[in-house]
Amino acid sequence: MTELVHYAAADGIATLTLDSPHNRNALSRKLVSEFYAGLDQAGADDSVKVVVVRAEGRTFCSGADLSEAADGSMEEGALAIVALQRRIVEFPKPVLTRLHGAVRAGGIGIVAASDIAISAEDATYAFTEVKLALTPAAISLTVLPRMTDRAAALTFLTGETFTGDTAAQMGLVTKAVPEADLDDTVAAICAQLVTGHPQGLRETKALLGRHLVENIEANGADLSKLSARLFGSDAAREAMLAFLSRKKK
Repeated sequence: MTELVHYAAADGIATLTLDSPHNRNALSRKLVSEFYAGLDQAGADDSVKVVVVRAEGRTFCSGADLSEAADGSMEEGALAIVALQRRIVEFPKPVLTRLHGAVRAGGIGIVAASDIAISAEDATYAFTEVKLALTPAAISLTVLPRMTDRAAALTFLTGETFTGDTAAQMGLVTKAVPEADLDDTVAAICAQLVTGHPQGLRETKALLGRHLVENIEANGADLSKLSARLFGSDAAREAMLAFLSRKKK
C-alpha cells in the first residue's frame, strides 16, 4: 500500500512528511496511524531531538477525511483526532510544523498542538466546520488556548479564510515568513533546538504544555462525543455529501 507519511532523520531532526494527494492530506485512519508510527520511531531514536512535520502538495492538511466521516464512522475519528493532539503535546521532544498552502479544519489541530509553528505568509487557514453543520469541537482543545477569544469567535463562526500573517497575529502560529524563506527559517530554529539537552527539552516542553494536557483530560471525551454527534447528524451528512459531490465535478 502507498505510504502516506514519510519518515526521515538526520542531524538530530526527524521529519514527518504528509503525502496523501488523493484527499489533500486529510486525516484518514491510515494517515493518522502512520503519523503515530513516525512519532514512535522518532521517540525511540536517542539521536533525534526535534520532529518537523511538513507536507507535500499545496495543501498541508484538509482536515477530517469526509469520505470516512460520511459513512457514519466519525466517533472513532473524533477520538483519534483528540488522541493525536495529545500525543503531539505529550511527545517528549519538540514538534515544529512547517506550513504552506491550505490548512483547514482538523488539520489546524496539528498546528495548535505543536510547540512551534512556522507558516508561509500567504498560507491560508480556515475553520470550515460551520459550513458543514459542524463545530471545531475536537481541535478546540488545543486551538482555543492559543488564540484570543475574539479571534476564535470571528474565525469559528464565519469559517472565513485568513492568511499566515493573520494566524501569527492571532497566536495560532509562532511566526509567518515569505514562503521563499520558510525552509531557512525552519532550519535555523531546528539548529537552535538541537543544542538543547534532551532532559532540558523534555521538561521544558512538559512545563509549557501542561495546561493543554489538563484541558484535553478534562474536556476531550465530551468534545469527542459532541463532534461524533454532529458528524452523525442528518444536517451534517447532507452537507458533507453535497461537498463531496461538488469536489467530484
